[in-house]
Amino acid sequence: MITIRIVAALGMIAGLFFALGIKPEDFAEGLFGRISRGSGSIRDEILEETKKKKKSALRRELEEVSQILEDTGRSSAMPLLCTVSVCLFGAGAVVAAMFGNYFLIPVLAVGFALLPFWYVRLTAGNWRKLLDAELETSLSVITTAYLRCEDLITSVSENVGYLNPPVRTVFERFLHRVRFVDPDVDAALDELKGSIKNSVFEEWVDALKACQYDRSLKSVLVPIVTKLSDARIVNSELEMMLSEPRKEFITMAVLVVSNVPLMYFLNKDWFHALTQTIVGQIMMAICGAVIFVSAAFVIRLTRPMEY
Repeated sequence: MITIRIVAALGMIAGLFFALGIKPEDFAEGLFGRISRGSGSIRDEILEETKKKKKSALRRELEEVSQILEDTGRSSAMPLLCTVSVCLFGAGAVVAAMFGNYFLIPVLAVGFALLPFWYVRLTAGNWRKLLDAELETSLSVITTAYLRCEDLITSVSENVGYLNPPVRTVFERFLHRVRFVDPDVDAALDELKGSIKNSVFEEWVDALKACQYDRSLKSVLVPIVTKLSDARIVNSELEMMLSEPRKEFITMAVLVVSNVPLMYFLNKDWFHALTQTIVGQIMMAICGAVIFVSAAFVIRLTRPMEY
């Protein structure tokens, strides 16, 4: 009965959205935007800035995921991410209701709603590795050309066609600014420096700025590019070490969840006590909450290193 009521409620909500002409992505984005803004009072903002008051866990999660999307050039995916999260929130509640476990409804609803944000965190590491590899290649070819001709614009122009996105887009924007907007190379380099969040890339741009006034400093560019290769190797080794806790957690979570249907075949009385009694339902809700909370900690503690 509870399942039918939840499905009917979701159908009524969908009907209201259609009747009022509200797009689900607009509603989801507005909802999560309201959460990320907090209370909006000046007092709370001052307390948060002075570290006297912590932001809510959900607000911190939204801000960090939004920053990851911005750093990886996928800011436009945030509305879709929020929409999927809201849909999974309802799906989690329906799944828990199908089991007849009222205590499990908020656990699965909140846990399922966080899955898209955790997916962004997990895929951010792969995107970062691809970016670092492309950045290493791009800086290497541009540096080699600059050492030969000692002209930055010519070096970038000769090689920009061989670069891959998103690094190619960054250097194309740099050339467009210098050629058609403002010929001030220093200002263009300042803008270029903030386009990619990478300390080695920022150091390389600073060295290029110094080379505009003293060409003899160009010899420092090669050691800076070499840092990218060294950092990538260290990061790969660290990623292998960090993947082990994630694998162990996934294995333990699968074992805990698979014990529920397995118990049905081993001992139906135990399965009935676990799924039909109040104590058993509470234990299932606690186990679910522990799995989701542990997943959040594992993802946070095994995030890739930034350099």
